[in-house]
Amino acid sequence: MSDALWMPARFAVLALFFAGVVSLSDWPRHRSVPEGVGVVTLSFSHGADRRAACRPATEEELARLPPNMRRPEICPRERPSITVEFEIDGKRVFEADVPPSGIASDGPSRVNRSFELPAGSYELVVRMRDRPGDDFNWQGAKTVDLRAADHRVIDFRADGGGFVFH
Repeated sequence: MSDALWMPARFAVLALFFAGVVSLSDWPRHRSVPEGVGVVTLSFSHGADRRAACRPATEEELARLPPNMRRPEICPRERPSITVEFEIDGKRVFEADVPPSGIASDGPSRVNRSFELPAGSYELVVRMRDRPGDDFNWQGAKTVDLRAADHRVIDFRADGGGFVFH
């Protein structure tokens, strides 16, 4: 038999093979979240205020330093931890003191936490304290309508006014 006669048979076998691959490429179906559920993620990186831990230098400390290194304040290299609270419909679902990153604890603190919620409307409130003390100096609140398979992210931008709800 000549190659011209086998060509349609080869094409048919190849077509059946690719049809099988295509049919199996979407099986089994995978869902990252259950049906009827959306996700809200609190995800940001922020460095706490180093200046909050500064203290005045004593006369003895200044005398031990060369004149070109004398500064009126002594500030530690490491950053303090940040405190974060997250509420959904008035219920606190996340609260943490987040330490700074880095070997010398001088990097930003990082938060990344996801919450799966049934589709619906939610009042989200997030607070952060980046200086030692009792009051939260950053706060954001927003009502969001979460649809099934939605993924909402809450970010933080100090230069952008605080918490940003995407």
